[in-house]
Amino acid sequence: MAPTQQDMPPPLLSVLETTLVRPSPTAGAAPPESSLPLTFFDVLWLTSPPVERVFFYRLAADADVATILSNLKTSLSRALHAYYPLAGHLRLKPGTADRYELYYQPGDGVTFTVAEYCDDADVEELASDEPKKVAKIAPLAPTLPEGGAVLALQATVLHGGLAIGMAVHHAACDGASSTRFLHAWAAAGTGADAPPPPVIDRTLIKDPRSRLYDFFVKAPTADQMECVKMSDDQLFATLTLSKEDIQRVKDVVAGEAGRRGAAPPRCSSLVATFGFIWSCYQRAKDEESNRGDRRTYLCFPIDHRSRMKPPVPDEYLGNCVGAAMHAAPEDQLAVAGAGGLFVACMAVAAAIEEAVGGVRSPETIESWIERFKEAAVAGTGMLTVAGSPRFRVYEVDLGFGRPAKVDIVSVARTGAMAVAEGRSSGGGMEVGISLPSVGNLACRGSKSASSMPLRFFTIEQVIH
Repeated sequence: MAPTQQDMPPPLLSVLETTLVRPSPTAGAAPPESSLPLTFFDVLWLTSPPVERVFFYRLAADADVATILSNLKTSLSRALHAYYPLAGHLRLKPGTADRYELYYQPGDGVTFTVAEYCDDADVEELASDEPKKVAKIAPLAPTLPEGGAVLALQATVLHGGLAIGMAVHHAACDGASSTRFLHAWAAAGTGADAPPPPVIDRTLIKDPRSRLYDFFVKAPTADQMECVKMSDDQLFATLTLSKEDIQRVKDVVAGEAGRRGAAPPRCSSLVATFGFIWSCYQRAKDEESNRGDRRTYLCFPIDHRSRMKPPVPDEYLGNCVGAAMHAAPEDQLAVAGAGGLFVACMAVAAAIEEAVGGVRSPETIESWIERFKEAAVAGTGMLTVAGSPRFRVYEVDLGFGRPAKVDIVSVARTGAMAVAEGRSSGGGMEVGISLPSVGNLACRGSKSASSMPLRFFTIEQVIH
């Protein structure tokens, strides 16, 4: 029997306004009509779900919210002048069967929604690191409008603050580009010096005779390779690793390498963080799932702008990321103490070393898909990564201070771990993980682990 209206929970959001914000004109004219062909880097993401970020901001009790919202729309229009392709939409190029493009014409714009949060939760609760229901924060990110839109934004008034939600289609641009846009929006809102404008030139991605495009447009798309069913009780939690925590992981890995008489891996802060989380993640699985030496996979993005021949500018607007991937035996990753950390960090370091040379030839680029297929056939699962500490998301001040918290809420759907720089500017990192409430990142060996709420290992639990 279907639930009656009385049984339905009240909506979390009340939408107050939806407007279309267009790029601001220069000398009375809007940006010109343009068509950007998708490259092989872009087309892999053509049917993938959008990347959704939510920025939580605290507001003073006497903040003029109406003025803040008006200024957000004005500054957004200014930022879109340079980033006008993001106001366009994806489409199949007329007269072709499989050539896609990002098309903009004057009059196009970005949907900007203003909403009010109806739940009792305030900004402090929603922006906390503690496990919280994904259902409470997911509505703070907008839905991409139908028709091929690539960007949508939403401002939600909270008790004591404001949430700015962003949804962006990955086929339009990667995280480096979308967060550069956010910094441009912030500069337009605060009057700070504008960052360098985007480089809008898809010919910078070399693909002779469209070999790689033709290969990737027929390959399994990213959403087909990521299959995670979100449960009704899905939780999202954040672990902050301090600079000192990360150094302890590095020291443990170096000590274990010495004990084994092996050369230590190049254990950067990124390697230490990914290795720590990957080992924790594997240990958190039920013991029955760690079946001997079966290999499981970690995959994370690597920006190839500086590695292309010739190099692509940092400001390039589009996708220019490849996959760094490596496998490790499940049982070795899940081993308690320093052993699991060592195996995980060795694999992460090897993935980076291989990926750095991953754009040397069309053959090495095509092998990305084969690696994904290999992981899918193995059936042991693949932990992926979204975000980067290099995006500086905690510096996105839109005119009312730095964010109290930034979450990539779309990882609840993709099963990835979300990574960002630490809020304290002390050299740490944040990792967001989403799991069903019956799952956990608890200490392996606990008799009640399978029914405990999601929580993280501590450094001490991992290394001892």
